[in-house]
Amino acid sequence: MNTVEQMLLKIDAGEYDSAFIRMYGSGSVSKQRERYKEAVQSFGELFGRNRHITLFSAPGRTEIGGNHTDHNHGRVLAASINLDVIAVASPSGNNVIRVQSKGFELDTVELDDLSVKDEQKGRSCALIRGIADRFTQLKFNIGGFDAYTVSSVLKGSGLSSSAAFEVLIGSMLNHLYNGGRVDAVEIAKIGQYAENVHFDKPCGLMDQMASSVGGIISIDFADPQKPVIHKVDYDFASSGYHLCIVDTGGSHADLTPEYAAVTVEMKAISNSLGVSYLRETTIEKLTENIAALRKEHGDRAILRAIHFMRDNQRVLNQVKALESGDFEEFKRHIIESGHSSFEYLQNVFATGNVAEQGLSLALCLAQGMLSGHGAWRVHGGGFAGTTQNFVPSALLDEFCETMEGVFGKGSCHVLKIRPVGGVCLESLI
Repeated sequence: MNTVEQMLLKIDAGEYDSAFIRMYGSGSVSKQRERYKEAVQSFGELFGRNRHITLFSAPGRTEIGGNHTDHNHGRVLAASINLDVIAVASPSGNNVIRVQSKGFELDTVELDDLSVKDEQKGRSCALIRGIADRFTQLKFNIGGFDAYTVSSVLKGSGLSSSAAFEVLIGSMLNHLYNGGRVDAVEIAKIGQYAENVHFDKPCGLMDQMASSVGGIISIDFADPQKPVIHKVDYDFASSGYHLCIVDTGGSHADLTPEYAAVTVEMKAISNSLGVSYLRETTIEKLTENIAALRKEHGDRAILRAIHFMRDNQRVLNQVKALESGDFEEFKRHIIESGHSSFEYLQNVFATGNVAEQGLSLALCLAQGMLSGHGAWRVHGGGFAGTTQNFVPSALLDEFCETMEGVFGKGSCHVLKIRPVGGVCLESLI
């Protein structure tokens, strides 16, 4: 355990460099030293310089395959990235969690009352309370701590800043009060519980799982309580392509009804087919009943169900392509998935605001530049936010320049796949 001064000296001496290299790449060590030192200094100013502190990190994620499949017990392909939320934390000796996130108000959660607070729904304090609540329900230990956090995961970017925050809080409770015995899968499920029940946002489990487990993983949610996780052994860095996330500037605020409608419509189709989730039926049975389903639920619900069926299978094809080293085949499936999301899932723009179609424009521009060379698709939940692009090195500068000329400087993010998920940095050195 280190005080603020001791931690600053260790960071300066390079004792955390191996952790920084593993999480962010060898070219980011100097930047991460300064970033963590700033967070340590800020913690000391707020909570005291003689506290014994520990460093934590939880990454954002990129969804590579399986768009809106997880909430219907489908498959996804996802990866953690080198943008994250970091924390400096210390046990407080009382029954209160205080989290100061840079740029936001202090969140204070008293652990004596972990019931759902309607007035706090949609706020980060609800996530903290929900995670502590679920830890208690599962008979894990909880306790008070103070933490200062800094995020490089853009809010509303489709990189899932909320899941990273949830995994971060879970990781702190895990290491500060449970000796690290809560596994990554359980921390992900705890985060989902907090978001569903306390934060009051419907979501699947992909975001939390990708952030918590780390690396490139396929996840099969046929049984959400026992998801099957498969680590995919592929080095994107050696492919000659760069993962580029384009932030079109649209906000995910007020879009919860759009996201919820996807789940509701898929659920309606599955129920009419006699099952609870689309994963439990087949494309053949769906096709046989389209005439009746149209009358009952309308065409969009059917199209969304068809998207689920095809994208769920497409995940297996993507994994096979990567593991066999066939990046051309992988790109073909990425493009197919993107078209399916746009045309059938219909999550590229909100129907209530058709004048704002930043994602449509970004996809159109990407197709013009990358057709025959790279791949492009909507990223994450959709309706606003970001696109995902696989850009060959020869086109990277032109691609970024074009996108930033339209969507603003800094809107094109060239990312790396991070091999570790939610972590206490001490475990990496």
